[in-house]
Amino acid sequence: MNQAAVKPNAKAKASSRGVQSIEMGARLLTALADESEPMMLKDLAQVAGFAPAQAHAYLVSYKNIELVEQDAETGRYRLGPMALELGLANMQTIDPFAMASETISELSSRTGLHVAIVVWGSFGPTVTLVKESGSQLNMNTRPGTVYSLTGTASGRVFSAFLPSATVKRAMSLEKREKAGTGRVGTHRFLSRAEIEQIRESGYATVENPPIPGISAFSAPVFDHSDQMVMAITIIGQDFYLLDRAESEFVPALLGATQKLSAELGYIPAY
Repeated sequence: MNQAAVKPNAKAKASSRGVQSIEMGARLLTALADESEPMMLKDLAQVAGFAPAQAHAYLVSYKNIELVEQDAETGRYRLGPMALELGLANMQTIDPFAMASETISELSSRTGLHVAIVVWGSFGPTVTLVKESGSQLNMNTRPGTVYSLTGTASGRVFSAFLPSATVKRAMSLEKREKAGTGRVGTHRFLSRAEIEQIRESGYATVENPPIPGISAFSAPVFDHSDQMVMAITIIGQDFYLLDRAESEFVPALLGATQKLSAELGYIPAY
């Protein structure tokens, strides 16, 4: 009985063991990816926490399988064709909206706020999914809801981060809309200074929101091609949201959108 009881534990321990050398070598690949430029051996070794000789041994093997390549003239190392193929294969299997769904569920649970995914649709910023917090907040934001480009937090994020030609065309159409279209929010003047402020801070809100007593903050999500693919918007009652927005809720929102962007392959330019 004792022997039979021990075997499952031994198997569990064995199955949880990895190959340490592979895990260590991954630090070199991570360093090359993070630095985003070819590196000399000594610099790469320093960033990854290796002795140069130890790093060189790993790099020889990585060169053999084309995970890494070395410039013949400068001697600098960069990620190789196999790394690109792996990255492209990963991009093809990623479902951004499934990942975003998990993100907004976690964010709603963490903050106690309603959280929405908003994408660019035929008529402008369009809600595709809402995670309700379980509070008594009643609102008419549902999948299919279309937001004003300038009169809502979600719309202003798209106004700041989409290509300007796309935004101008959409704004022109929105201005000409007749009342009663169902769009949330009405067109307002949005200055260049306000656009720059949104870009600098990384999120948007709006004074005098379209639903009195309900405020929102919205932030962009980018993909590997540096394109904005969606916005994530937190929504709550003023008395709950506004006092803790800058200290708690906006940092949580930005943390979630930046993490999701990184998972989609986005590398911010500093």
